[in-house]
Amino acid sequence: MDKELDPDDENVNSVLAQESSELFHILHSQLPTVIMKLYQMVPSDARGNVSHPPSSAAAVTEHIKAMLAYFTVANASDCRNFLQSVCMLCENIPMHLESRLMSVAWYPNNVCETCSPTVMDEKSSSPPSEQQLIKRPRIDHWQEYIAAVMSLRLRRWEGLSERLVGKVQLENVWVSLRMAKGGRDRPDQTPGSADRGSRTSELDGDYGSLESRMTLETFLQGCTGKVTVLVGQAGSGKTLLMSCLGQQWALRLGPIPSSYLFVLLEFRQLNLLSRPLSLSELLFRHHLPPKAGDDGKRAIVDYLLSNPEQSYWVLDGYDEFHSKLTRQEGQRELLDPENPLPVADLISGLLNRQLLPGCTVVVTSRVRDVTDLEGVSDKVGQLLGWGRHEIKEYVHNFFGVKANRALGVRAADLLLSHQHLLAMSSLPALCNICCICLEHLLQEGRPTERTQILEERRSETRRQVREEEEEKVQIPGRGREGEGSRGGSLAQRVDQDRRRGSSENVMMDVTNFSAQEPPTQAQIPSTLAQVYLTVLGSFLSRDPEKRGRNDTADTTRPPQSVVLCELSQLAWKGLESSKVLFTEEDVSQDVLKLSIRTGLFSKVELRREDGMLFYSYCFIHLTVQEFLAALRIMTSQDVSDTQLKKRFSLKTRWTTKSDQRTVFTDSLHLYVCGLASLHCTPALVQLARTSGGTGGQSWVRKRQVFVLKLLKNLCNSNTLTGPKILELCHCVQESQDLELAQQVVGTRPTLELRNIWLLPNDIDALAFVVNSAGDSGIGLDFGACSMELECLDVLPRCQYIHFLCFRSRKYGDKFAEKLSSILPKFTTLRKLEFCGASLTATGAASLASALQNCPGITEINLSDNNLKDEGIKHIADVFSKLPRLVSVMLGRNNSSLNAVDYLIGKMASCLNIQHINADGLKEVEVMFYQHPELNAHKAKSEPTVSLLNQKWSKPEMQKLAESLTCCPALSVLDLSGGQWDVETLRAFTQFLPKFNITKKIIVNDSCSSVEGLVILTALLSDCPAVMELRIRLQDPVQVSVVFSGGREKAADEICKTLCLSCCGLLPADLTRVWRSLGTSSDLTLLDLSSNRLGNKGLRKLLVALPRLRSIQEINVSYNRINMEGVLMLAGALCSHNSLTQIHISDGGREQVTLKFCSDKSDDKQQPKMFRLKSSSLLPPNVTALCKRLVQCRSHLELDLSHSPLTDDAVRNLLKVLPKITSLQRLNVSHCLTSTTAALTMLSCLTVSQRVTSVELRHQTESFIHVDSVKAEQANCRLTHFSLDGDNLERLLEILQQGPQLSELDLSSNQLKDEGVKHLLDSLPNLRITSYVNLSNNSLSQQGLLDVASTLCTCNDVTGVEVSLGAEERCLIWYTQEGGCAKTLSVRESSLQRGHLVRLAEIVSACPSLTKLELKNNLLQSDWIRDFVKLLSSSPRGVSVSIEECWIRSEEAVSLVSLCLDLNSNIHAIRVHHSTLHLSLMKPAELSSFSLVDCSVENQLESLRSIIQRCPLLTELELVFTHNSLGVEGAEFLCSVLPSLPHLTSLSIGSKESCVTVAEKLSEALLQAAAIQCFSLSGHVISDTAAQIMTRVFPRLRSLDLCHCVWSAAAGLQLVEGLAECVSLEHLCLDSVQLNEENSMYLAQALRNISSICSLKLNKIATAMGPSGDTSVLELLTAMEGLTRMEEIELGGWRMADGGIEQLTRLLPVWMELRTISLSKNLISDQSGDKLVEALNSCSHLQKLHLSSNSLGDLTAARMALVLPSLTHITELDISENCIGYEGSVSLSRAIMCMKNLTKLYLTSVGTSELSAVAASLAHCPLIQDVGLGWNNCDDKVAVELANVMSHCRKLTRIDLESNSVSVVGAEALVRALQSCPALQLIRLWRNQISSSDTHMLSLRDGRLNFSPT
Repeated sequence: MDKELDPDDENVNSVLAQESSELFHILHSQLPTVIMKLYQMVPSDARGNVSHPPSSAAAVTEHIKAMLAYFTVANASDCRNFLQSVCMLCENIPMHLESRLMSVAWYPNNVCETCSPTVMDEKSSSPPSEQQLIKRPRIDHWQEYIAAVMSLRLRRWEGLSERLVGKVQLENVWVSLRMAKGGRDRPDQTPGSADRGSRTSELDGDYGSLESRMTLETFLQGCTGKVTVLVGQAGSGKTLLMSCLGQQWALRLGPIPSSYLFVLLEFRQLNLLSRPLSLSELLFRHHLPPKAGDDGKRAIVDYLLSNPEQSYWVLDGYDEFHSKLTRQEGQRELLDPENPLPVADLISGLLNRQLLPGCTVVVTSRVRDVTDLEGVSDKVGQLLGWGRHEIKEYVHNFFGVKANRALGVRAADLLLSHQHLLAMSSLPALCNICCICLEHLLQEGRPTERTQILEERRSETRRQVREEEEEKVQIPGRGREGEGSRGGSLAQRVDQDRRRGSSENVMMDVTNFSAQEPPTQAQIPSTLAQVYLTVLGSFLSRDPEKRGRNDTADTTRPPQSVVLCELSQLAWKGLESSKVLFTEEDVSQDVLKLSIRTGLFSKVELRREDGMLFYSYCFIHLTVQEFLAALRIMTSQDVSDTQLKKRFSLKTRWTTKSDQRTVFTDSLHLYVCGLASLHCTPALVQLARTSGGTGGQSWVRKRQVFVLKLLKNLCNSNTLTGPKILELCHCVQESQDLELAQQVVGTRPTLELRNIWLLPNDIDALAFVVNSAGDSGIGLDFGACSMELECLDVLPRCQYIHFLCFRSRKYGDKFAEKLSSILPKFTTLRKLEFCGASLTATGAASLASALQNCPGITEINLSDNNLKDEGIKHIADVFSKLPRLVSVMLGRNNSSLNAVDYLIGKMASCLNIQHINADGLKEVEVMFYQHPELNAHKAKSEPTVSLLNQKWSKPEMQKLAESLTCCPALSVLDLSGGQWDVETLRAFTQFLPKFNITKKIIVNDSCSSVEGLVILTALLSDCPAVMELRIRLQDPVQVSVVFSGGREKAADEICKTLCLSCCGLLPADLTRVWRSLGTSSDLTLLDLSSNRLGNKGLRKLLVALPRLRSIQEINVSYNRINMEGVLMLAGALCSHNSLTQIHISDGGREQVTLKFCSDKSDDKQQPKMFRLKSSSLLPPNVTALCKRLVQCRSHLELDLSHSPLTDDAVRNLLKVLPKITSLQRLNVSHCLTSTTAALTMLSCLTVSQRVTSVELRHQTESFIHVDSVKAEQANCRLTHFSLDGDNLERLLEILQQGPQLSELDLSSNQLKDEGVKHLLDSLPNLRITSYVNLSNNSLSQQGLLDVASTLCTCNDVTGVEVSLGAEERCLIWYTQEGGCAKTLSVRESSLQRGHLVRLAEIVSACPSLTKLELKNNLLQSDWIRDFVKLLSSSPRGVSVSIEECWIRSEEAVSLVSLCLDLNSNIHAIRVHHSTLHLSLMKPAELSSFSLVDCSVENQLESLRSIIQRCPLLTELELVFTHNSLGVEGAEFLCSVLPSLPHLTSLSIGSKESCVTVAEKLSEALLQAAAIQCFSLSGHVISDTAAQIMTRVFPRLRSLDLCHCVWSAAAGLQLVEGLAECVSLEHLCLDSVQLNEENSMYLAQALRNISSICSLKLNKIATAMGPSGDTSVLELLTAMEGLTRMEEIELGGWRMADGGIEQLTRLLPVWMELRTISLSKNLISDQSGDKLVEALNSCSHLQKLHLSSNSLGDLTAARMALVLPSLTHITELDISENCIGYEGSVSLSRAIMCMKNLTKLYLTSVGTSELSAVAASLAHCPLIQDVGLGWNNCDDKVAVELANVMSHCRKLTRIDLESNSVSVVGAEALVRALQSCPALQLIRLWRNQISSSDTHMLSLRDGRLNFSPT
């Protein structure tokens, strides 16, 4: 601030003249009333007659200029009065100007005594003298207070400067500007002097970018009136710099005007203020109390509030603030400065402009805390760390004097070569610590020299201080204050003599703190934790009190381990409570004093709330406290594992508002990991013992293992972000654990690092982890990471790198040049990405040079740079030198077409280029064939070129075309997106025949007019290699030219396609197209769809048809064709022989397709189709169309589907229908809208005798089939209509007049009982041969009885099936053969007693009825009793079956007894499960009684009475499959058998485990002398039972012992006994155990039994032992004499080829053979061929089962030859074999000849190509069951089955389980089911049909089954 001037020393007029310019600007901003008051001080004769304020800006300017001009030359008294009034009335006068004006204008006793009356306004509230007396003291007190603050700042800086190593210069401190988030313009901001004059412009930029760097001085120059935030790491010197800023202000230097009040407040001091304070209390009590009294304080505050812009507030260390600042949103209300507020609210008020709006505020903080200040800060800058040059300079300054320069050089070399020390030294405070440590290590053994050096340095320091005091200016330097010691011991100190002299001549070792020799590079600690251990040892060894003493022990000093133990405990407590300041009470005095002396502690001066000063203490740096806390964690059992785990987490370098605030640096986890290393174990053990632990080394190791476990969990995590991954690498490096490093890279093939500021020590940490990957390799992806070039020097330490990615605009040519120098060092590098950067041709040249030395490189990505053409050429030139190259990406590089042309030119010299792709020069990619040695087995395809979205001119196109002609053969050339003009297109087509293209050229967007289209069309004739041309001129424009592929084709194989769809062609354009095509006649497909040809263009097309001799299809859809065109097409179909199909929709407005066949001599026999779908057909249209089609002489199908037909249209159709003699089928699906129209259409049966089938369904598929000759009979299906009385009469009339009907389907017509009754009455008048279907007509039980009555009333009716359940079913079956047996089936119809009575009457009245089935009709027992009582029987007999769920156990026995009592005509009675079977015959006696699995085990006594009433019983069967007969049951049989003297057949089956049962049954068998057929299955036969049983063998004709179990002796006895069965005809030994001896005896027995007709020996070979093959052959040889064999089953023998060979010798002998089963016999394809050939002699064969073998195509081919001659075959099972497609075709030929086939099983036969087999079933009219499951069959098979279903009337079941049938195939089956009423089930489980589709299909027809059962 300038000196105040005495009025006598300087002329007042001259001062006014000097300041007139600035005064002019100040006065111009005042209110008009103020201007008027000042202007009235000018005498009236000088100012004129002016009494009102000026009305315009120009007038104001003139008034001010006149006023200043007058007082500049006026007398001194008037001038002084004028200046005093200016100071009193005007606002916003700068402090320096106001002081100068008041100084020259003020006399102590002058109260404007010379002023004239006109000078002051009479209306003024106070006289001028009073105002002057008020404002002048305010200014004086304000200036006095500023002077006091300046003195304070100078004193503080003097104290600090004594301890600085170097000098601080704000212009040499670098800051990176960061855009403040949420910044805003403040209308309440009062402009300061810097805003009025010239001001330094602010530089904005992203954080971390080099372009945003500026000096701190420049950064602060633009901060006036704003809230500015300066951030930096702990120890970066923020506090020191703020003190330096205050010192420069006090010296009237720097960016802060000296007239401002500079207020520096530390947040650590503000933390002590707990009670509310006013602004004045904060300023005067806790900053600097003024010397003046209360009036002076009041004056200072008033001035501050009136001029807030003249205050500069520095708030230092927000990261240490215990409270959190608040941000006000919206409109901010001003706070009362006199109102006491909490200190946090006061600070928030300053930042939010609620206090002192317009003042300047600077806040220092850590980077992570800047989020709290978002929205209130206008500007944010970050202090940049020191680089190598600055660190080196500091080290030299530290070691100082010339005599010690060598030591400083050595220290600098060590520091700069050690990554941990170098990284620490980027922060000034830590750099100081590193220097102290290195000094200690290097000074060992040199005490004399050291003392001399220290004395010299003290002298030099004192000299420098004197010079600074004389100059009153601090000499520039780079010293900074340590973050962790604000106000106390700083990071850079000049008081090094005291500290160096205190150092002991020892070096602290990380294991035992023992003395070592001076260090070398290899001896410097390798981890950060070890460095800090060494630092602690260095500090503790530099106690000044030991200076000059000998090495004897000092008992007054505590041992170092004790000191470390107590300090670590203190540090841990501070960490737990977020405390960095400690009092004397927190630590023992000895340790406190030692820590202060050694420099580990810094002393901090603070002021209490009462104003008293006191001292606190803090560690020299926060990281020191954190490391000591980590020591406590690793050495003290007081810290639990839970506490450790809570503190152990990786920090991120990204800051968010949700981060928890902490004063610490979050380095604790890093130090803990370092201490977990084995290298630190001895030191930890020593400390652990000192701290009182009991575990010692074992406990320390346990804690270390726990830390490594926590670290291992993080290594395996896959959710870590880039910063945390980097932090994890640091932790793993600290732990020195290679296994952990391997786990990091094992779970992350690429380490992705995004938006991080990387330092060399970060790369060093990455190297430790990466190098553990080994040969598996690892990738490094650096995205938007700020990285100095020094990082690249460290990067080669990372071995095994296979992928490197650099993606940021920060990386330019210098970076690339540096990278190029290290690239060859990455011997395993495969992929390099340098994209999204600032690379130019210069950098590309460097990279290209380096890449030549990287032969293993496979992928290069240099996209999104600025390479331009030159740079791309540099890269292209190395293609041929990189043999393993796969892809190179060069897009978005500001290149031109010349670069692309250069790349294409490279294809001639670099033959491994596979693909070049350039998309508008944004995406440029080159793909290469892989190395031929690596892919020798792959065929090399031609390369491709894609140049998309290029803007071609004619010269450029010619240049490109010339390059392409020199290229090797290309498969695809894509030049889409060019928007070519006609000349460019013409130039391209001229060169095109010279191109060597094998597949196609794509030039989308190249043609925009018909003229261009014509040019392209000529290619079909001009270029023979062009096979296909597709052009679309509407958006999107598409053009493609397809070539023949370089292979010559025969003339008849050439197929050319021309597609000109969506081209807007008019009829006149067709002429140009024909002319362009020339004489080309080999066009096979022509697509002219979506144009504007209309009927006129269609006519031109039809005229040109003879020219198109090879045409196969023409598409003219969407060409505005109407019905006139449709009629033209109908005429063309008749007149053009080769035109076979025309498809039209919507009357020609949509689809119009013409299909042709090849020209043949018998073209009239070629079937034709005319399809007119979804069209509006008026009656005249129908007539005209049909008249045109009358001319057709070929077989014709007319499809009018989805074209609604009115009644008149149908009549017109029927009138012309007989005249269309060539018509084969008429499709009227979805055409009939009413029942009347349907009946009218049905009358075609009477109109034309050629109609063979009429299928009409309401709004669904409907067809009329017509034959070329008169039909003998027809089918009629009329479903889903409403046939009321009149319609039904009309229907019956048509049916009676029509031909004989094979099938009549009237289902789903709402006939109900009345309609059905009416129809049934008319049945005798109708000629029906097959069936009538009346299902789904809402029948009741009465209607059911009416239908059943047709058995009596209609002689031709042979069967009736009725079901009234969920699937209503009603079928009447017919036959033309008289006297046939009749059947009646009633299911799920809820019959009542009366209905049963009526059914009994019908049965009795119908002598031909032979079978009656009643199933699940909810019948009761007494109803059945009455029904049986009423039944009578004809001599031929009748079979009755009644199934109800309750017919079991006692109810079953009771029902049997009642039936026998009520009806004497029962010939046989059987209960099977829950079904009662009765066989009635007149006259008859009960001869057969059977109970099978009906739970009657406990009803034996009731059975006794029934059996005893039937003495003539000849057959008795009792089967209990899942239960046991038991001894009681056996005794029961023994008791009843004597009462049955005529019993010839006894069958007992149960699941027995008791041998007594078989013994008793054997004894009973001896008593029943008439028994000849005996079956005993599932029993245990003892030796006794076998002995007894064999006694009856000689009289047996049939013996069944299947599934029996016996001992070896019993089995031998039984098999030997078989030799006595000389009359045996049937023998069954399925699944019995035969050993080798038994097998031998069985063979002997078979030789003796020549009468056997049926032999079942399934699954007996499995127990024959190791010589089973021999036993099989012996058994087969023994069968040679069985010439009467009719049935043989040898399943499961596994006889293989040898057995089959033996069997084939027997087959010619078995000429009566009916059944042969050889499943699971390992039959090969060759053996199967021989077997089938041998079957040729078995002419009576009916059943052939060969499943589960290895049959193949050879056997199937033999079947095709043999099976047609075996005309009696009914069953064929070859499932689970290996038949292929050829075999399936052979099978189909065989099946076509098997007219009696009823069952076919081809489950899992090895091929899905079974369409031919399915089609062959059409020749099997008796087929009932077809199994094609588990074959992966697709829809083709399902469609073929659907086609044959109508031919297979007896088909009841189809199994398609586990195939690939989709909803398409299922739909076809559903449609076919409508004509197959006999079909009961189609299994479709496990097919490709969704659940929703299965539900829909099941609703349409319940016979489709999608469940596993």
